[in-house]
Amino acid sequence: MKFDLSRRLVAEALGTAILVAAVVGSGIMADRLTDDVALALLGNTVPTGAILVVLITIIGPISGAHFNPAVTLVFALRRETEASAALAYVVAQIVGGIAGTFLAHAMFELPILQISENVRTGNGQWIAELVAAFGLVFTILAGLRFRGDAIPWLVGLYITSAYWFTASTSFANPAVAIARAFSNTFAGIRPLDVPAFIIAELVGALLAMALAGWLLAETKMRAAE
Repeated sequence: MKFDLSRRLVAEALGTAILVAAVVGSGIMADRLTDDVALALLGNTVPTGAILVVLITIIGPISGAHFNPAVTLVFALRRETEASAALAYVVAQIVGGIAGTFLAHAMFELPILQISENVRTGNGQWIAELVAAFGLVFTILAGLRFRGDAIPWLVGLYITSAYWFTASTSFANPAVAIARAFSNTFAGIRPLDVPAFIIAELVGALLAMALAGWLLAETKMRAAE
């Protein structure tokens, strides 16, 4: 089935909103239920991975379920998404992500508009975001090459794992980073730290695209003479 651009944009905005609401909302809930930071992170991790499986499964057939400007950039550079549509996707993702943050605040009766004071900076954080985005994009591209039907689970499981093996807890998504800057909660990020996260995420995504383009390319065997 093919869907027109307006429906695809609504799907991207909706999916990103629900994703961010899950990230921020589960972070708030976890922070309220325990003072154990490790347990709170686990309470933030599981809902995020789970909602990704759901969202990619149900929205993927409509828009491709990018929910992520870094992913959209890669598909645009691979000429699998038109440039004009890609730009519209990014706007929809950012708007949807911010709406998801506001929705999470409303559900927990917190001030809707907040600015995060949660410091996330330094070489380790930036390297972690590069790694997180690299792994995410490579997982998507390799999954599409070999097991397209498993993409929802591959992405959900990758992010679940990356929450714990990256120092940044794996944002891996410029739209999510922007949205989380508007939440002074467990999942937030200080606005001053967002640009470096976005740069690292885009670099990681482009490196993954370059490696996947070479590693996953089909080799044409010359016939024996």
